[in-house]
Amino acid sequence: MSTLSTHVLDTHRGRPASGVPITLEVQGAGSDWKVLASGVTNDDGRVRDFLPAGARVEPGTYRMTFDTGAYFRALGVRGFYPSVTVVFELAAPDEHYHVPLLLSPFGYSTYRGS
Repeated sequence: MSTLSTHVLDTHRGRPASGVPITLEVQGAGSDWKVLASGVTNDDGRVRDFLPAGARVEPGTYRMTFDTGAYFRALGVRGFYPSVTVVFELAAPDEHYHVPLLLSPFGYSTYRGS
């Protein structure tokens, strides 16, 4: 069974980004998107229970949308990107997929983590 996780790090402040709202969607037939889950990062920059216990992540195309605007507004920081959307494909049904986001007010990067 595939599992999926994320971790948001604020590289400007040098610490985990807590309070970032995240939405996870899967692409369906006809290129429509269906919301699977949403959550807010904890003090460690993670959403521990992003998917319900025992939920199966099937192969397909997914997207995570990080509400970076809400995060920076809460800090009183003016950022450039109001949101970050990461689209990715899950291919192997038994692998773990980790999608970290490295964030600053004027840039971001992501990669497939472990």
